[in-house]
Amino acid sequence: MKKGEICKAVDSESVTDGQLEAINKYTRRPLGRDEVFVFSVILCDNEVDRDLERFPEESLKALGELFLGSTGVFDHAPKAENQSARIFETALEAGEEKNSLGEEYCALKAWAYMVRCEKNADLILEIDGGIKKEVSVGCAVGKVLCSVCGASVRDSGCEHRKGEEYGGSVCHHLLAEPTDAYEWSFVAVPAQRKAGVVKRLAGGGEDEVVLTKDRFGRLERMAAVGERYEQGLRRDVVRLGLLSGQGLDAATIEGIAAGLEAPLLEALCKSYGKAARERYPIGTPQLGRRCGENDAEDKDREFRI
Repeated sequence: MKKGEICKAVDSESVTDGQLEAINKYTRRPLGRDEVFVFSVILCDNEVDRDLERFPEESLKALGELFLGSTGVFDHAPKAENQSARIFETALEAGEEKNSLGEEYCALKAWAYMVRCEKNADLILEIDGGIKKEVSVGCAVGKVLCSVCGASVRDSGCEHRKGEEYGGSVCHHLLAEPTDAYEWSFVAVPAQRKAGVVKRLAGGGEDEVVLTKDRFGRLERMAAVGERYEQGLRRDVVRLGLLSGQGLDAATIEGIAAGLEAPLLEALCKSYGKAARERYPIGTPQLGRRCGENDAEDKDREFRI
């Protein structure tokens, strides 16, 4: 078995009664054998992928249920005109070999159907000819766990880093508790080794994005810059709050600022800054430029990425 590849097409005469019955659960009217093109595909497996992430067997089992009825598209573009096939059956299959961790290799296999029509004729021919062969999947998971200590990477995190060796094993992340399976796609160049998996952020909704390794790194850098900016604003709020003479001590102002995000911190900083300038009209350079009345250009420059 090879992850992310169409592994077999079925002649119309070979479509079983059970398969036809499963297919017709998704059709508006019953289709006959001569109206459908059936093929099987290995969607994903329990091997560590190019991003040093993997699905444990439990996740593959859950994905098997979630992928039932999901649509096959092209290049992960969720448009109606890109819909080309639909999964009607899945199964977890084990191979004779071991994965790189020494565990029994297993993969999620799916069977999909297409309608035999003029629009799909070329695609069916390309599948039969081995041209359209690679696929990858889009799904969401509830937890990402460290393989070394089992800590939730999204929640608390841990000191272990993917790709580094601890106690003789290389750290990777486990994609656990799948919550949704969006689609599977025909792709020209698979996203990961053996046509790996395109993971998506959990949560649902139109704002979800494909989370590649490069994009995740950029988001981490943006988050770090934003966090430093907010920390600076909180320090300014405390300093200007004390200078404003409104009778609040540092601990109280810190408590107020702790639960606020950048827009409210900026507003509070500006208000305290104005009061402090009125109180100390001379020698105001100590108030700094971050929260001055004419600081919009400086703030934008500081936060640019």
